[in-house]
Parts: sequence; C-alpha cells; structure tokens
Amino acid sequence: MALEVNEQTFAKEVLESSTPVLVDFWAEWCGPCRMMAPVLEELSAEQANVKICKVNVDENPDLAQKYGIMSIPNFILFKNGQAAGQQIGATSKEAMLGFING
Repeated sequence: MALEVNEQTFAKEVLESSTPVLVDFWAEWCGPCRMMAPVLEELSAEQANVKICKVNVDENPDLAQKYGIMSIPNFILFKNGQAAGQQIGATSKEAMLGFING
C-alpha cells in the first residue's frame, strides 16, 4: 500500500530510506492522479524492491515547491536520498515499472 507522507515525515520516509522510493505528487481534484492510484497500489503490492509514497500537493505546498512540481501527477524516484528520475503525467503500469527499474 502506498504510504502518505507530508512535510514532517518526508525526510524520514523518503530521503533516509535504504530502498528506492517512488514519490507520487498528486491532488484530490486531479483526474489523472485518481487514474494512477490503482496502478500505484498494484506496484506497491508487487514490488518489494521499492517503497511507494504519496504527497498531496494541496496539503504540502512547500514540498511541491521544493521539488519544482508544476503539473501533476508527477513522480520522482529517489535513490539514496537523491532524486534519480522524474516522470510527469498518467502512464501505464508497464511504463511505470520501466521507470522504476530503468
């Protein structure tokens, strides 16, 4: 299951994680974000090698600003506390797997 993180828990759950972390920057009102939710839940259940976290940009504007989030859904893959890749927009499960494992 994807883990909701916020400005207080982001460092601990994402930046200090020993495993890669896929962070989904999203909002309730975003249709493509809602389309991606079941894909992320499936990946969370199937991929033991990556942690999946969600950041609500409306509730955490400072995080969105810090990572330059201008459009959502926006996915950033963190490895060893550093942003290692970014994917913007809704995509297929297969494409997301390629992004994670690429």
